[in-house]
Amino acid sequence: MKRQRAGYLVLGVLVAHLVVISVQVDTSPGTSVLHAVTFGLLSEAQRLVSSTVASGRDLWDGYVSLRGAHEEKIELQEQVARLRLRLQAQDALVQQAHSLERLLELDRTVELMTLSARVIGIDATPWFRTITVDRGLRDGVEAELAVIAPGGVVGRVVGTPGMRAARVQLIIDRNAAAGALIERTRVPGVVVGTGDGVSLRMEYVSNLEDVQVGDAIVTSGADGIYPHGLTLGTVTSVRRGPSLYKTIDVEPAMEFDRMEHVLIVTHDERLAAAGDVR
Repeated sequence: MKRQRAGYLVLGVLVAHLVVISVQVDTSPGTSVLHAVTFGLLSEAQRLVSSTVASGRDLWDGYVSLRGAHEEKIELQEQVARLRLRLQAQDALVQQAHSLERLLELDRTVELMTLSARVIGIDATPWFRTITVDRGLRDGVEAELAVIAPGGVVGRVVGTPGMRAARVQLIIDRNAAAGALIERTRVPGVVVGTGDGVSLRMEYVSNLEDVQVGDAIVTSGADGIYPHGLTLGTVTSVRRGPSLYKTIDVEPAMEFDRMEHVLIVTHDERLAAAGDVR
């Protein structure tokens, strides 16, 4: 045990002696070995810290840069969305202007007294098809007035109008009907709604008559409601019927789901003259 303690003591003395010697020995003029070793360790630590700080700064700069780019991207996306909404609004105004222009052109070309109206409501069921327009009694609107548009016949006013609104039965309603002619041959008949809310059928045309797919169907004026010569639709199929009359399917000229404005026919000189004759 004493020998071990003596050994430790000798070892300690030797280490202390080496330290003293290292302090006194210069590696270069004015620099001791201990100082050189310490400086090397400290400089390495400084280099490591500096490198870590630089890496951290680079990471932070990268994060800030990415965050800035992300925020800029969001701002650009919002600007694009606003521009798209503005373009959509402008397109809607252009379409509305075109619709009104076509309506005015129709008003100028037909020999009718008309009143423009805006569609403010749609009532569509499998059997009945009506719309509501923003014209009523105070505008001179009454029941049984024809309603038209640049595409052709829309329908007729039904029921008693309100002061500022009226209900219009579309020609595709299952209870709607209009006196009609096959434009090419002048063969008369009656166009009615089929009940499916989208198509028409021409009735009371003899199996002996010449009717072809693609024939235009126009109003005859014989019903006393719709003026003569307005477009109703186009023949899509013709079949010989089981009785005296053909089965004629007609595609309406109007796109009823896209209507925004219509014309209410308030007076037709031709109908008035026909009434006077009768």
